[in-house]
Amino acid sequence: MIEKLKNSDLEIAKKMRLIFQASYKVEAKLLNATNFPPLKRPLENYTESNTEFYGYTTNGVLAAVVEIDTNNNYTLIRSLVVHPDYFRQGIAGELMKFVLKTFKSNLFVVETGLENGPATKLYEKFGFIEVHQWDTNHGIRKIKFEKHTKNESTT
Repeated sequence: MIEKLKNSDLEIAKKMRLIFQASYKVEAKLLNATNFPPLKRPLENYTESNTEFYGYTTNGVLAAVVEIDTNNNYTLIRSLVVHPDYFRQGIAGELMKFVLKTFKSNLFVVETGLENGPATKLYEKFGFIEVHQWDTNHGIRKIKFEKHTKNESTT
């Protein structure tokens, strides 16, 4: 089940942060990153965020979270994280379907580390196209994807 999470609730924010931390530890290894800023994100950043968080729950357990920032021009998928205990179960794909169906944008944008193969494959599977690559100041090569949906039928 996918539902909006009340990130201002401290207990919910703690659960969310645990999933982000577990997932980002795996991503940091994939990227060979010793300095990975997402792992340093404090709890207050979740509770005070104006972005929208949606959680995927299975058997009463929060297994994955997607963080969305939307405006009149596009929808930005800030983060899509799945707890490693739930990898390879199609959960990330379910969250992507939910985002593309729920947010009525003509443009969806997402970024990830270039060496994050599972994320890259997921975004390409949903029709995202690479538009840019760059090196961050903390030594990670990133890639930006976009998906234009204007005049497109349902995904």
